[in-house]
Amino acid sequence: MAAVSVSETSSTGAAVPAPPVAPAAPAAPVPIPPRGVDYRGKVVLAPMVRSGELPSRLLALKYGADLVFGPETVDRSMIGCTMRRNARTGCLEWSRVSNGRENVLYRIDPVGEAGKLVFQVGTNNAERAVEAMKQFAPHVAGIDVNAGCPKPFSTDGGMGAALLKTPDLLASILRALVEEVGNPFGIGISVKIRLLATPNLTAELVHKLCSTGITGLTIHCRTASMRKTERAIRDQLRMIGDICRSHGVACLVNGDIASREQGEQLAKDFGVDGAMIATAAEANSSVFRPAAQGGKAPWQEVVEEYVKLAISVENKFGNTKFLLSQLMHTKSPTYQPVQQSRTYSDLVRILDCGDDQIKAQAAELDDAMGLSVPRRTAHDIKKENRRLNKERQLANIAKAKALDEQMNASNRQKRQASCSPVPSRRKKTGVASENAGFASTDAADREIMAAAV
Repeated sequence: MAAVSVSETSSTGAAVPAPPVAPAAPAAPVPIPPRGVDYRGKVVLAPMVRSGELPSRLLALKYGADLVFGPETVDRSMIGCTMRRNARTGCLEWSRVSNGRENVLYRIDPVGEAGKLVFQVGTNNAERAVEAMKQFAPHVAGIDVNAGCPKPFSTDGGMGAALLKTPDLLASILRALVEEVGNPFGIGISVKIRLLATPNLTAELVHKLCSTGITGLTIHCRTASMRKTERAIRDQLRMIGDICRSHGVACLVNGDIASREQGEQLAKDFGVDGAMIATAAEANSSVFRPAAQGGKAPWQEVVEEYVKLAISVENKFGNTKFLLSQLMHTKSPTYQPVQQSRTYSDLVRILDCGDDQIKAQAAELDDAMGLSVPRRTAHDIKKENRRLNKERQLANIAKAKALDEQMNASNRQKRQASCSPVPSRRKKTGVASENAGFASTDAADREIMAAAV
């Protein structure tokens, strides 16, 4: 493969010319565990919280993903869980009881994901990681340690990208997983990291991690302080691939990859082994489908397939609605009705995405999950509060209007009283004279009557 000299953006954001491409380091053989996966030549689904649940993984596999990573799951949350096989779906489910209610934390399809699933663990402790992963090792093809997530729910606990600041701790976690989980169960251990501030720091870290016995390393081509809206930087990618190759570790590239073809081309151009797709797959799982087989499918098709898979594995309804909000176009006339739906039957009806059998399965699942029982949701409470507030506002308006009318009536009476005709002085004098005359006549009459007596 011809060497490619690339000039992109440094980890500090400044454009820098790429250094001359040195000859590739001698490649060490990549050991493939008996039950593990070979990352070379693969385009895989990235680990994504909420967007990496079982129906999303199955949909990615349906459209051609070579491997799927599950969502980061914290080791502490899985210790003490109970594993059972769901008789209705055939899926393996890990759950715990909280407040008297069973909560399923992780699902695996032992048939649909056989040899394809990599479990990603969030951890900051080697012993705890080993304890948690022993219960999953028999059912997955690999275990990956999250050392790249920059979000507070990971870093605040010393997990995710926080591990980049404690490379010795990260290396000890990987080494423990390799020795106590990977080797005994015949699966590979891998790690997902981000770029450090300088190429030298990144190189030092990659050498350290590749010396722990891992079989795969994914490099997200951004630093921990960068977000997905910032352009991925790849000026260190070839160097990282060479280091991994010298240790016999497969290297995957992640960041700003929109399709299978782009991922394969990047792997070829930069001398790495494969590619990982995240955001683009969250928006449309068919990005894994090769162009020769139809390429990216219309979102309506993807949504229909997703709903059917979600019903088939009894996915949590809230998670299903979240994924639909990512897969659907917001201007679609069905978008808001879907977001306001409360049951799987509602979804099938609104999206018109199933025959009578799917409708029956949706209704059965609604009953099993208690979705068909009317209940007051947060939306109901908000709606009721809005209604009561509006009634109070209307009552206050009516009361204020009545008071205004009462005050207006009182003011009218006062004005009328103040506007009554006032007798003039002349008229008053005439009236007084008449009254005086009446008084004189009355006195004379009294004198006549007295004389007669």
